[in-house]
Amino acid sequence: MVSSVTHKVAQSLPSSKIPSDGLKGLSENWKSDLISGLLVSLIALPLCLGIAMASGFPAFGGVVTAIIGGLVVGPLCGSQLTIKGPAAGLIAIAIASVEMLGQGNNFNGYRYTLAVIVFASAIQIVFAWFKLGRFVDFFPASVVHGMLAAIGIIIFSKQIHPLLGVKALSKNSIDLLIEIPHSLVTMNPEVALIGVTSVLIVIFATTIFGRIARYFPGPLLAVLAGVGFCLYFDFQHPHDYKWYSLNYFIDDKYLVSLPQNFLAGVTFPDFSQLFSVTSLQFVLMFALIGSLEALLTSKAVDGLDPYKRKANMNRDLMAVGFGNLLCGFVGGLPMISEVVRSCANVSYGARTRWANFFHGAFLLIFVVLLAPVIHLIPIAALAGVLCVTGYRLAAPKHFLDRKEIGIEQLIIFTVTIIGTLMTDLLVGVFLGIVTKVLVCAFLGAPIKYLFRPVLAEQEGADSPCLITLPEMCSFANVISFKRAIKRSRGRDVTCDFSRTILVEHTFMKQVRELEQDKERSVNLIGLDRLVPVSDHSAATRRIIPENIAKSSNLAKDTFVQS
Repeated sequence: MVSSVTHKVAQSLPSSKIPSDGLKGLSENWKSDLISGLLVSLIALPLCLGIAMASGFPAFGGVVTAIIGGLVVGPLCGSQLTIKGPAAGLIAIAIASVEMLGQGNNFNGYRYTLAVIVFASAIQIVFAWFKLGRFVDFFPASVVHGMLAAIGIIIFSKQIHPLLGVKALSKNSIDLLIEIPHSLVTMNPEVALIGVTSVLIVIFATTIFGRIARYFPGPLLAVLAGVGFCLYFDFQHPHDYKWYSLNYFIDDKYLVSLPQNFLAGVTFPDFSQLFSVTSLQFVLMFALIGSLEALLTSKAVDGLDPYKRKANMNRDLMAVGFGNLLCGFVGGLPMISEVVRSCANVSYGARTRWANFFHGAFLLIFVVLLAPVIHLIPIAALAGVLCVTGYRLAAPKHFLDRKEIGIEQLIIFTVTIIGTLMTDLLVGVFLGIVTKVLVCAFLGAPIKYLFRPVLAEQEGADSPCLITLPEMCSFANVISFKRAIKRSRGRDVTCDFSRTILVEHTFMKQVRELEQDKERSVNLIGLDRLVPVSDHSAATRRIIPENIAKSSNLAKDTFVQS
């Protein structure tokens, strides 16, 4: 899907001239950015409403975050084509914070969580100030994918119940999944009809509506269908109805609630619980997980940019931190760079960061002028959209993809998911990293080699850069590897794997990306000594037993000569 989007955009945009930035970029590209911003805002509106309500926030909290992400953060951020706003990836943290801090009073929990967001955003700004954006490369690929899959399962487990018109009894994700059969038996039929229809429209929008779905995306069409059902079933007026001799009740509690005017939705944080152990736990989770997701998305969108521009990760994180600071003070969710909207922004032909600005401006217009219409949106329709989002994050194909890379990656991926579902995101990520280290040890790489640096040498201005790789090449030394590549300043690169025992998947991905650099020649010495654990091009590679002694002697000779 991503590659097809890139191909289409590359055909429609000239790659010879990189668009100007700033006000000059606005004057040159306002038309394409305006159109893309409008189309992205149509995707963003239902997602912002749904994400906010799934997070235990008022619907206003999701929209105001996207508005700030566009109008304020858009012109300041370090990436050209990402869209800033609330994302499904932070739902699990937000709802847990509201429920645990509120202890039965969700409004109090909401205000306490706003204080947590303010503190976490200040930490994000500190991260950016100390230029820690590069540490996004430290996290193993399978751990990150496992974290996202776990988030998808959490989203689905929480949203399937409002989709059916039932209030869930459980809080834990595993218990919520077990509770699904009970919700199916006790569902409200009219509400469930809206939810199921929403799911079908999102999944089959392109098939059913063809080219119309490009300009009126599935989530928007699902919401419009939901509004039609709301009017037909008369959700605005409380009433009973019968379905197969059983009585059910309908009223506007099944609809989105918005304040009477924009300013009435502003809610201020309550700092009275900020330094409790629970609050500090969520501060850490919002700061670390939010920063990781924001940077990973910006990195992914860099690969879609037809002009091959690279985001300034530290500037991007600084802008997101500043935006989150504002969101926390006015009642908004935390924001990140959102992957679905960012990919749509690229495919719609956006050229500069002003597309993000226009997306925020259109959302502000929608909220101010269309509040009565937004109030007619059924919660079940938004839950249907989010159930599809959750499923896509944790779809079986992700398990198959990990298995294709190597059975050890599937193990790391699965441990991260189970650890997250059983505990929380931070613990799940930590367990995934520990599993990664143990797997590397099992494959024959001593742990003492884990953090060995990658060394780069360059004798002359025209000579290629020689990068000497350590005994173990893993996620832990990806950062030093990328630093060595950067020091080569675009010159040809020779990577020497002569003494390497293991190259694990995360590091191997970086090697393959380096090979795709068309502006330089890349020579890999000694990599063919290492046997891949699968047929995947980025599979973990390790030395076969009969070559261990040979490699040890080669490493000793190299040391003596130096």
